[in-house]
Order: sequence, then C-alpha cells, then structure tokens
Amino acid sequence: MTRRQKSGGAKSFLLVGDAQFLAKPRKPIPHGFVLDALMAARPVTRPMFGCLAVYVEDKIVMALRDKEKNSDDNGVWLATTPEHHESLRGEFPNMRSIRLLGKNVTGWQILPADAPDFQEAALRVCELIVARDRRIGKVPGTRRPKSDSKDAAKPTRRPKPAKRLAKRGSKR
Repeated sequence: MTRRQKSGGAKSFLLVGDAQFLAKPRKPIPHGFVLDALMAARPVTRPMFGCLAVYVEDKIVMALRDKEKNSDDNGVWLATTPEHHESLRGEFPNMRSIRLLGKNVTGWQILPADAPDFQEAALRVCELIVARDRRIGKVPGTRRPKSDSKDAAKPTRRPKPAKRLAKRGSKR
C-alpha cells in the first residue's frame, strides 16, 4: 500500500502495509537447541561481539556463535577459567581454545560446531550448567584500564547527577 492523503488537509498518514512498518528480520538464534536445554536454569541472552551471550543468574556461562567468517570458531563458547580446562577436556575431548582470541590461553574454550560429537557435547554442557557446575561460568567484572596505558593516568569522569523534576503546581 502507499501513502494516502488525509481528506481536508495536506497531512499524510501511513497504512500498516507501508515499508516503514516492516520490522527488520531478526537473525536466527545460533544453535537454538542449547537454549531449549537450559530452560530449567532460566537463561538470559544478550548480543555480544556478534554472538549470543548466555547468562544464568549473575554468571555468563556461554556464547553461541554461527557466522560465515572464521567458521572454524562456530559453536558453543564456554566461559571457564584455565584451571578447569584439563578436567573439562576429560569430559569434552574436542574442546579447544578459540582461535579468534589469539594464541594466549584464555578462560574461554569452544565446543566446535564441526566436531562429530557437537550436539551431544553441547547438551552435556547444558546439564552441567543446570546442575550449577562450578567449572562453567564467570561473573562479569567491570573493565579497568591497564596500569601501563596512557588512559590509566586520566581521572575517571563522574556521572552527572540526575536532574530532579519539580512537581507541577508546587511552590518553591
């Protein structure tokens, strides 16, 4: 449908079929079966670096990735710490470091989507998360500037205080 003139004036209005009302299609959830398996833990999702971050309570537990670029790092990214890598690798032999993050060992590990046991491993991780396995999940901290950077010497800006709105009709 197109714009139409309202009778009696120069104002126009839009009909629901107009292009301005078409919603941007949402991207499909990567590896959506994982969220289904986590429903008992009441997960919350947020976009993060082109992935879908998954939180349970106050912890980030994983990120789901399925992109064309660097597709060897598609899969379930696990939020863990280096001291848990060995014990988790015992349960998930195809788990490895994420190549996109560089050569340094980080807390993040991946269950690659192209592994032959991907779906089985992802579902097992979900069972561990629902059971609140301490090896999976990190409480996100606030970012602090590195002490050797130039920005570290700069004082942090305080947020402006909220403006108070005066009540209408009240005397000062």
